[in-house]
Amino acid sequence: MSRWGMRAVGALVVMVLASSCTSGGGSGDPAEQEKAKDPLTITASVENGAADVPVDSVVTVDGFDGQLADVTLASADGATTIPGEVHGVRWTAGQLLEPATTYVLTASGTGDDGRQVTETSRFTTRALSLDEQTYPAVAPLQGETVGVGMPVIVSFDIAVKDRAAFEKRMKVTAQPATDGGWYWLSDNTAHWRPKKFWKPGTKVTVDLGLNSVHAGNGIYGQQDQHVEFTVGRSVVSVVDTRRHRMTVKIDGKARRTIPVSTGDADHRSRNGIKVIMEKHRSIDMDAATTGVDSDDPNYYNLKGVKYAMRVTNSGEFLHAAPWSAASQGNANVSHGCVGMSTKDAAWVFAQSKRGDIVSYVGSPRRLEPANGWTDWNRSWDEWLEGSALGADAEDA
Repeated sequence: MSRWGMRAVGALVVMVLASSCTSGGGSGDPAEQEKAKDPLTITASVENGAADVPVDSVVTVDGFDGQLADVTLASADGATTIPGEVHGVRWTAGQLLEPATTYVLTASGTGDDGRQVTETSRFTTRALSLDEQTYPAVAPLQGETVGVGMPVIVSFDIAVKDRAAFEKRMKVTAQPATDGGWYWLSDNTAHWRPKKFWKPGTKVTVDLGLNSVHAGNGIYGQQDQHVEFTVGRSVVSVVDTRRHRMTVKIDGKARRTIPVSTGDADHRSRNGIKVIMEKHRSIDMDAATTGVDSDDPNYYNLKGVKYAMRVTNSGEFLHAAPWSAASQGNANVSHGCVGMSTKDAAWVFAQSKRGDIVSYVGSPRRLEPANGWTDWNRSWDEWLEGSALGADAEDA
């Protein structure tokens, strides 16, 4: 024991013996006094000089015997800063780390002894090859105005095995609030759709916080995404393949009924709810792209087809078909497309957006799952079963 400590103990004994009936105004315990004067100790979750730090590490800093005041985590070149928050005695990074990057971690605060302490450390993250990174692509595009049937589509160039880890960080919010959920078509593709068609005018925000999240099998997400889009007016068309008519409703009111020709007996147009995926003012249509060989009697190669809008992956479009004018309204003679006059096709094209609904009725041929954006052909309960989060899948 130090001389200062021996004097303190002696003084305490004398005071107790001389004045046992006097109440004290505070603790005279020297251990408590020394504890109150401890310096701040700063400890980080990543050691100084560490190499090959996993990119999905959540960096934390703890402060003992004092208060953390400021923590900065940034790349050594100053290009990237990782935000974070202090809760109690711990600072926690709000983002994961970039691969092959040297970071500088600086933490400062004041100890119980009243003195300021600053600690600085450096570490480097593990490098990742392109085969160890998966990048998301999002539809709709930033600022796009879409139809009431438009799903949010996220496509990954490398498969995501830990779907749940990703889905937890894939957020869709809307004004007004809209119930919806994710459905994984495969390890490379996930769709989010509302429970019912979007309300016109809805503002939608997509936030993907996937950067450096482990996708499984040593693969990590890259490039967080933030996309905002708007839902335009409701344009819903119904193609009646038996009556050879298409009725276009705008904001719930029938605006025009158009004579059409759909797929013939050997190439039936598919029944079901389809969504406009692409719009082309002019496009070449080669049957070879749908698997029909040039020697096949059914082969065609049409140049400059006007006002074409794709509704399936397999090659069904709505488009101008002046060559079938005599059949429009009374016979089905196409290879699956909806053909109409150039004048009518131009009108429909002008009214339509990507994401508008085109519902086909009257055909004996069913639309195959994932042959286009076929999301609306599943019941809501079936849709929720496609989420990686089970009962927690439904968002608002």
